[in-house]
Amino acid sequence: MSESMNFGTLWWDGKITPWADATIHVTQIGTASVSSVFEGIRAYLNPMTNELNIFQLDAHLKRFLQSLRLVRLECEYSHADLHDAVVSLVRDNNPDRDVYIRPFGYAESRTFGAATDPHAHVIIHVTDWDSKLKTDSVSHSTVSSWTRLSDNQMAPRVKASANYLNSRYASEEAKRNGYDHAILLTPQGKVAEGTGMCLMLVRDGKIITPSVTSGILESITRETVIQLAREALEVPVIERDVDRTELYTADEAFFCGTGIEVVPIVTIDRMKLGDGAPGEISKRMQSCYHDVVRGIETRYEEWRTVVGNQ
Repeated sequence: MSESMNFGTLWWDGKITPWADATIHVTQIGTASVSSVFEGIRAYLNPMTNELNIFQLDAHLKRFLQSLRLVRLECEYSHADLHDAVVSLVRDNNPDRDVYIRPFGYAESRTFGAATDPHAHVIIHVTDWDSKLKTDSVSHSTVSSWTRLSDNQMAPRVKASANYLNSRYASEEAKRNGYDHAILLTPQGKVAEGTGMCLMLVRDGKIITPSVTSGILESITRETVIQLAREALEVPVIERDVDRTELYTADEAFFCGTGIEVVPIVTIDRMKLGDGAPGEISKRMQSCYHDVVRGIETRYEEWRTVVGNQ
């Protein structure tokens, strides 16, 4: 990925705001630690129309509002308000490349404890973020010594900023040991997910993936991939508990998520999956996902919010 670039304006509490003016006081440390949730949304340039396709915008905004509710923050903006805000912001910045859109909701707090005000402030900003779809990107992964947080601890289905410290521990450990990514297990020893992405295994022509009760984020990309596998690729998908040893006996595997997109896993704990190259179903899914998000594949129009040129 090239060095990211922020655009000229962002949306902050109902107004398009110049980038340099969007500031809070440094002492509001709680803003970046405890009382905050976020979303990651991608918009892809269609090479034929030169229009941006914001992918799964409404699904992401639905989860954003759910996350705010589950961390006990109140939001004065409706789903429609936030939808219009994202579209307006993208149009205002008029990007000519793929971009990443991040809604961020936080409560003002000067401590690490509860928010001093349950009213959520909302910031939405846009940055460029190169896609790795249709590239040779692969993952050499490892099972982390860190355990995925459980629903009675930090509610992993919520996209809360504080949850991602768990992923950071696992990710840093993996990189120190020479791996690209980490795979987290649940406290019960079952497979959960990667560090900020979901995991799909392929065995005997079927995709197997941990269920939503396996300590995973309720991932929008995961749901998208499951639907594409069943409908576009005609590959069966099984959602169930997954044992650690199944990682090593899989024919192939891949990660999926908004940030990582679809990336084949070629080794886990230095054990090859299949012949150690991206598997056929992983490659087909990567290609299918690429065409759908860019609008090259005309089906699934309801997943794309098209933003034309100004």
